[in-house]
Amino acid sequence: MSFNIRYDNPDDGKQNWHHRKENIVRMIHFYDLDIIGMQEVLVTQLDYLKKNLDQYNTVGVGREDGKDKGEFSPIFYRKDRFEALQSNTFWLSETPNKVSKGWDAALERIATWVLLKDKITGKTFFFMNTHFDHKGKEARKESAKLLKQKSIALAGDLPFILTGDFNLIPESEGIKTLTAPNGKYTLLHSKKVAIYTYGPNWSTCGFDNRPFEVRKLIDYIFIRHVKKVKRYAVLAETLNDIFLSDHCPIYAEIAL
Repeated sequence: MSFNIRYDNPDDGKQNWHHRKENIVRMIHFYDLDIIGMQEVLVTQLDYLKKNLDQYNTVGVGREDGKDKGEFSPIFYRKDRFEALQSNTFWLSETPNKVSKGWDAALERIATWVLLKDKITGKTFFFMNTHFDHKGKEARKESAKLLKQKSIALAGDLPFILTGDFNLIPESEGIKTLTAPNGKYTLLHSKKVAIYTYGPNWSTCGFDNRPFEVRKLIDYIFIRHVKKVKRYAVLAETLNDIFLSDHCPIYAEIAL
């Protein structure tokens, strides 16, 4: 799953994190997820999720100091199923190895990754999670180039899964850069290769009743070197009038 949980913003009123968090935990338990890439997670939210999702281990750091400050893009993985062999975070900037803003970005942006070993099969694969800038057009374009380069350098020929809120629609230059044909290193949008798909063609709802035709798909799960994508869904779920988030979770069932 890729899921922007929406940071804990007091201005969200009845849609504030504290009204949504229990249902988010229930949703994750219900779908029995193996791995989740989340976005917009503040350390207090991360602590709550760790406490209530104790079947998962996590990796990730805050984007403002490389420790606890600012939003995380953490990866949750089932501790009974996977072992983390390596993990790290880099910044979406001209200096990815240190805390930094990139290009015309409004904020620091990061990508967190983990090399996982499946305890059942013994096979290893690579999982990366990110959140692109919401304002910087150049930053989003250059971040796509950087991610593509990093994914090849880090994951090589291993199965590779990339989740995130890219703040880009499918027709954008950045998404086209990510998915441009590149031989065996071509990244595929999981929706396009899934056997079964379900849900709307948008992933942002904004906690409101905006017309469906103006909603955008900006959250994705990309894959490379996997056997098949069995299912893909956008989960546009609410509990009465309380949303899970201002973004919908993106779900994929992938056979490595």
